[in-house]
Amino acid sequence: MAKALVVYATITGNNEDVADIITEALENQGVEVEETEMTMADAADFEDVNICVVCPYTYDEGALPDEGLDFFDDLKEEDLSGKVYGVAGSGDTFYEDFFCLAVDKFGEAFEQTGATKGADNVHINLEPDQDDITKLDAFAKQLVEKAAQD
Repeated sequence: MAKALVVYATITGNNEDVADIITEALENQGVEVEETEMTMADAADFEDVNICVVCPYTYDEGALPDEGLDFFDDLKEEDLSGKVYGVAGSGDTFYEDFFCLAVDKFGEAFEQTGATKGADNVHINLEPDQDDITKLDAFAKQLVEKAAQD
């Protein structure tokens, strides 16, 4: 059975919702999932799973979550070869060019780990709506399919 770790950071609760949706979608496909808040996780925890997911918020003008800075730096140092990753998160289109920038920064950090990208990054405006749930379900399905190939 595939195992996944979903790590999220949230201020408004939107990214916890994103993480919950992804966790449920993965569980519905038979994946054993642990979901945890970023301050309670260590990047090395990804070594124990097949599927690695991060759901960060973007603060202000493109800043990473303050509580996730150490996690981000540690992630870049991990060797996650053979793992599949995905990044999805909520932001606010009000910030235009900075919208969901943390999602893309975490994607770049995962690229440095040797992990395989399992799905395109998902950017969600504010709270996930029904269309976003559909996107996140497809995101989870792609992660599982990619993990099965590796």
